[in-house]
Order: sequence, then C-alpha cells, then structure tokens
Amino acid sequence: MNRKIELQNVTLRFRKFEALKDISLSLDANKIHGLIGRNGAGKTSLLSLLAAFREPTDGQITIDGEPVFENPDKMQQVMFVYDKKYDEEYDKIPAMLEFVERHRPNYDKDYADYLLKRFKLPLDKSVHKLSKGMQSAMNAVIGLASRAPITIFDEAYLGMDAPTREIFYQEILADQAEHPRTFILSTHLVSEMDYLFDNVVIINQGRLILNEDYETLTARGASITGSAEQVDAFTSGMKILNEQKLGGTKKVMVYGVLDDNRYVNARELGLEIGPVSLQDLFIHLTEEER
Repeated sequence: MNRKIELQNVTLRFRKFEALKDISLSLDANKIHGLIGRNGAGKTSLLSLLAAFREPTDGQITIDGEPVFENPDKMQQVMFVYDKKYDEEYDKIPAMLEFVERHRPNYDKDYADYLLKRFKLPLDKSVHKLSKGMQSAMNAVIGLASRAPITIFDEAYLGMDAPTREIFYQEILADQAEHPRTFILSTHLVSEMDYLFDNVVIINQGRLILNEDYETLTARGASITGSAEQVDAFTSGMKILNEQKLGGTKKVMVYGVLDDNRYVNARELGLEIGPVSLQDLFIHLTEEER
C-alpha cells in the first residue's frame, strides 16, 4: 500500500468559525511535505484531522482510499507529534517510549536508543523536570523512532536550540533515505527547513493556496533587477509580488515561469535575474491573499 493521503472538500467548523474551508488536496507517499502558513492559518486543525483527533464537519479524509476517522488500522499508521505541556508528566523517557512501542507497530527500539544518545537525553529524570529543549528532543525521538508510515511533526522543534534542530533535520533526511515514509512538517522556520521538502503545501486563513513540488514552486519565482525603466517594461503584464526601488535601480519579485526567450531578452536589456526563496514566495503569496 502506498499510504496516499486524500482530502476531498474538507471543511472544519467550530460553531460559526470556519477553521478550514473546502480543502481538497492529495499528498503522495514517501515524500517530505512542508506545511506552511501564518499563525492561525489552520495548520494544526488540518493535521489534527489527518491524525483522526477530530472529524471534519464536511468532506472526507482517506489513506489508501479508506476513511481515517475511527479507523483503528489507519490511526496506528499515523504518528502526530506536536508541542505539548508536560507539567504533569511524572514518567521518565523510557516509559514514554514503551507506550509508543505498544501502539505503533513499526516502532524501532534500536533506532530509539540511538536517537536518545544522539540527542543526549537523560533517562533517569521525570519528563516534567526536563528542559523545554529536552522535551522537544524527546518528541523528535518519539516521532522518528515510531517509523509510522505517516509521521507528522507540528512545530516539533519549538524549544530546541539551533544545533539540536540541525540534528533533528539530519535524522529526518538520513532515516528517509533508509526507511522511506511520508513526513508532514509544519513550520514557521521556512528558510531553515525548506531544503528538507519534496513538496510544499501553503494554507492561509483556512484555505489551500497551493500544493506543489518544491522545485516546481521555487522555479516559478524570480527577481528582476536593473534600471527601473527596463524592469518595468520587462515585467509588464507579469504577476508582481513585491518591488523595491533605490535611485534609478529597481528590483521586482515576479511569480511565473520565465521561458528561454525571456531570459535572452533580460540579458539583452542588461537585467539580472535571480532566484526567489520559498520564504519570500510564502510571505508575498499569503500577504496578497490577506
């Protein structure tokens, strides 16, 4: 089975508030999907539906063509790791991992032991006594070692310092190479994590903005720099996301694929064409929507 995820016309309402609005998308198996959106965009609401934590108000979510909600077989194939408070958690890390082992059939104890050492986590302290960074690292171990066919990390790096986050990213890529699965990574740290993504999903104000292959998406953006008059003429009719002007020089960010003729034309006009980062595309695409 390929563990393909399908959402068909999914809406989620809390009384009169629509957290998600008629979302339809397909997520291919064994890829790393980046889910990005501004605060309150609906990321966690969407992920909680995928993990069967709640039922959509309208529409359907399926894995391999089968509904997820109240489907024990599908639910144990999904591991949803999110930032949570452990103030009342008096168990130690080994007990937390034993619980995961009982409920996730793909759990790998040897890999968990390796990760505990990699993150330098203490095994003799109650979880509520661990620092926020150590709790986040424990969450990373839980998600990675579960080896669940669909592993979801919702802002799971919160609390980690930069070196620990780097270990987390390295382990995602290393384990994906050896044991492919479907990862969904929700994040605000777009510029730091974009190199992990095979595919990008952007939602804003509960709506799906795009669901695209990373390379295809980033190839759609370009920055055009040169004399203001030449830049304006070159970008006429194009979708402009942002523009900056300094003296007689202008830099414009456009959204749309530039063909070979456009590149030749730009060189003839003395214009410089550069790439646009995923973070810049995300900022300006969602700003336009707002």
